[in-house]
Formats: sequence, C-alpha cells, structure tokens
Amino acid sequence: MSTSSKRMMSLANKAKDKGPLSVEQAVDLLQSFEAVKFDQTVEIAMRLGIDPKQADQIVRGSIVLPNGIGRTKRVVVFAKGDAAEDARAAGADEVGDEDLAKKIKDGWLDFDACIASPDMMGLVGPLGKLLGPRGLMPSPRAGTVTPEVGKIVTEYKAGKVEFRNDASGIVHAVVGKLSFDKQKLGENIRAFIDCIDGMKPGTTKGHYIKSITISGTMSPGVRIAA
Repeated sequence: MSTSSKRMMSLANKAKDKGPLSVEQAVDLLQSFEAVKFDQTVEIAMRLGIDPKQADQIVRGSIVLPNGIGRTKRVVVFAKGDAAEDARAAGADEVGDEDLAKKIKDGWLDFDACIASPDMMGLVGPLGKLLGPRGLMPSPRAGTVTPEVGKIVTEYKAGKVEFRNDASGIVHAVVGKLSFDKQKLGENIRAFIDCIDGMKPGTTKGHYIKSITISGTMSPGVRIAA
C-alpha cells in the first residue's frame, strides 16, 4: 500500500505544476507517467456549470467514439421475433424476454449495456431497481429503447459510451486505453468534449464547461484547458 501511495504522490507532484493543457499535451503527460502491470483505462471528467436538480439541465446521452474504448462491451437485449434475430446477428451476448428477465431478477448482472425494443418495456420496467443504480436501465433518451436493436448493438460493440451528469454536475466517461496511439486517444477525448459542449442546456447560466480532467486507472488527473 505504501509503495502505491508513494508512486501516486510522485506522479501527482509531476502533474500539479502543470496548468490546463491542450489535449495533445495532456495525453503526452498522462502517457509519460510510470507504467503499471496492466493497460490502464483512461477516463475523462468534465465539471459543468449546470444545476443538476433541474430536469431541463440534465446532460445525458451517448457517443460512439471514433477509435473505440479498447475493449468489447457485453451487451444484452430484450427482444422477440425479427428484432431478436437482428440483435443476435449484430453480436449481442444474450437475447431474450421472460427468460432474460428472470435471470436478471436472480442476480445476474454480468454485462455492460442493456438494450430493449419498445414492446419489451412492460417486462423490463420492473427490473429498474436492479438495473437503474448500475446505469443499465434501457432509456429512450439514451437510445437504448429502440426498434433498431441491431443497429444499437453494433454501436455498443464498436465502443459506444453512455454518460449522465452526477449530483455534482460532473460528467464521467471512458475514452480509451493508455496504450492507445496518442493521436487516437486525443481524437476520442476531443470528440467527447465536443459532444458535451454541443449539449449545453438552454437554461444554463454562466460558464458551461468549468473544468476538464483526464486520468488513468492508477494515475492522477491531468487538467485540460476548457
């Protein structure tokens, strides 16, 4: 534990005197940190000037990053008939209806995304207490309740990322792996920033994007100029 703490303190000291950087400079600094024994996930955190208590200021959506996130998501789909076949053809890890609902009620939550065709929401709705707290509940706003289940499965398999601001007005998301080529990681980061920038609620007052930070799984944050 002490070794890890000393490492983090050393890296934090390396980053603390760096002011907000360009995306390219921030990626360079992040990738210059001492390596660990696994390929770290890179996350972005954007603090927004919104009032999270106001429904019309919630920032929520999804984006297919240009270079994926470095891993394949496990996707389950609630669908029947042709929609179910489309989901399977697109690579869904599990497709079902009552059987899938029972499996989830029994405690199985080993997946990253849950998609449902609209006619399945009567079945999926009661699962909200299990799926909601984990960010897995299908939602029309997030695009995971849709008649085009095959298309959405393909997008998630390609690295689609969902996001929603938390109670502090911060949006978090995975934007890739530390081993990514600098250009590709930078492209993902810029694409996410542009996406959030374009979703500014009309009722928001003052400065919208207050701060941007990227970090690895085991690295301190590096600030990006907002």
